[in-house]
Amino acid sequence: MYQFQLTGRYLASRLTPLLAVAAVSLCVALVIVVVSVMSGFLNMVRSSGETLMGDVIISYPIRGIPWYDELVDQLEADNKIIAATPAIETFGQLRMPYPEGDAKDTANVQVWGIEPEGFAAVTGYGDALQWTNPPPEAAQHLLIDAIETHAPHIVATLDAASQARLLRHTAPESVEGMSNDAIEELATGLDAPAWDVRLRITAMDGVAVFQDTVNAATWEAIVDIDPRLRGDGETSRNGLTLARNGRPAIVSGLHVSKANRRGEDGETQIARDGHWWLPRFEVTLSTLPIDARGGMLEPESIAMPVANEYAAGVYLIDQTRVFAPLTVVQELTHLDAALRVDPDDPTVVLGEHPSRATMVLVRGAPGITPIDLRDTVRDVYRAFEVSAADRAIAPPILDLSPSLSIRTWEEQNASFIAPVEMERQLMQTLFSIIYLVCGALIVAIFWAIVYEKTRDIGILRSIGATRSGIVMIFLLYGLVVSVLGSLLGVGLGWLITTNVGSIHDGLADPPMWPAWVLIGAGIALLIAGIAAGRKQRILPVLLGIYALIACFAMAVGVLLLREQGGLTIWDPSVYYFDEVPNTVDWREAIFTAIGAVVASVIAASIPAARAADIDPVRALRYE
Repeated sequence: MYQFQLTGRYLASRLTPLLAVAAVSLCVALVIVVVSVMSGFLNMVRSSGETLMGDVIISYPIRGIPWYDELVDQLEADNKIIAATPAIETFGQLRMPYPEGDAKDTANVQVWGIEPEGFAAVTGYGDALQWTNPPPEAAQHLLIDAIETHAPHIVATLDAASQARLLRHTAPESVEGMSNDAIEELATGLDAPAWDVRLRITAMDGVAVFQDTVNAATWEAIVDIDPRLRGDGETSRNGLTLARNGRPAIVSGLHVSKANRRGEDGETQIARDGHWWLPRFEVTLSTLPIDARGGMLEPESIAMPVANEYAAGVYLIDQTRVFAPLTVVQELTHLDAALRVDPDDPTVVLGEHPSRATMVLVRGAPGITPIDLRDTVRDVYRAFEVSAADRAIAPPILDLSPSLSIRTWEEQNASFIAPVEMERQLMQTLFSIIYLVCGALIVAIFWAIVYEKTRDIGILRSIGATRSGIVMIFLLYGLVVSVLGSLLGVGLGWLITTNVGSIHDGLADPPMWPAWVLIGAGIALLIAGIAAGRKQRILPVLLGIYALIACFAMAVGVLLLREQGGLTIWDPSVYYFDEVPNTVDWREAIFTAIGAVVASVIAASIPAARAADIDPVRALRYE
């Protein structure tokens, strides 16, 4: 019983135990933060793959999978499969709408031909579309585009009162003091070129102002030119259908456009106040088809409008991927349906070669593991292979073919995921060495405590305390210190991990207030140290000086960071994701806390044994 009493007394009476608690908590927090970020990165890789590609992929590159529509029907007939969809993956070049000669006027892209409805059912495509409606700054430019298209007709549709309102808005100084009749007369006398300029100026002042200025019929006529101006989700619908104004369209990754930047608030900022919003423009997509033997064919190109942009949150995807209708990409890659002729007599048509897809993506039902789903998909494919084996033209690819793969997303990308998993395990192993640091600190601190409590130990031994009782005092002491430190470390690790994004943003764009707070704290600590030093004590003065130096050093660091434009630790182009993982790996956090407790108790046993070996007679004489 006395062990508990002495443990509580030692904890409450000295500063030294607090140092031990702080040492344990910092070690635990460091391991939790590092492992959680690495685990979060790995989880983001895995979850993003399922969102981007589904659970299982049937792949046959270059030549493509014939009769894929029948295969999709058979897959979706299985109750373990929610949806399946064909896709084509190839590479191409995108001619951007930037001015000629601009260094960024072309982009090398990964082209995916998809059926958007089926693709959205398999993946998170619909949720990843960036724009529901044009952002306000881009809508203003869309309105200007519409006005430029409609300018010759706008003035003719306006009555005199509307023309006068426009004139008052575009040139208030020229009509100041004039009567309404005089303004209307002046307005009706302006020719079309003059009104063209004035209407553009009016539009630049904002969509709402322009809408309020013209009459309802004129506004409807302008909006009909570009329905996205209605603000009813037309841009989102364009992305979901891969069409704009009745034409096949492209959806590009958010960072394919070099004009998009992520602002300090996390929102996408578009260069020149929305002018270079990519869905305003058309782009030209070029591909280099490959024939069945692997040879290069003549390049194919097509001009298409951009319907929307895609933000998967994976920088590598958002920087390179574009989506286009499956039929368009089939034509660009020569995987569309075509007549097959007799090689000896080209005038003899043998039949029609079916269109093909290089992949079929599959989404499993809830509760079905990827491995089980892969086996199910393989069984369905073998049944499909048997059912279509008698096709004279383009029979199904044999399941035994080395070029045909049926794999889970993780298996498909094992070459990328495996190194990330190994790096996580390596980081976890390396940072586990910190337990040795934690143990060494406990040994040093407890050894000092034993040295300080030598006389107390002698008294306890003289009144009958056993060696094991003395050992238990310090083991219990170590247990309490390590448990408190581990709990504080878990809390600190959680606090840092969940706010790591804000911390990163603060380093990237450091505010000024921390510098002033640090300077103020340093001065206050120095004053406190000097005040304590009046009692002829050197330690408080020395600590005050050190605190002042440390606070000033950190304040200078903040100022230097501001001068250099901040510090970006998490670069999306390196780490693939736009955001730093900020979810605590609780499993690893619990193991880390338990490991710290075990290491601390083991370390505490060394000074505990030293305390038990103290000769009580010598201890009582100890001064």
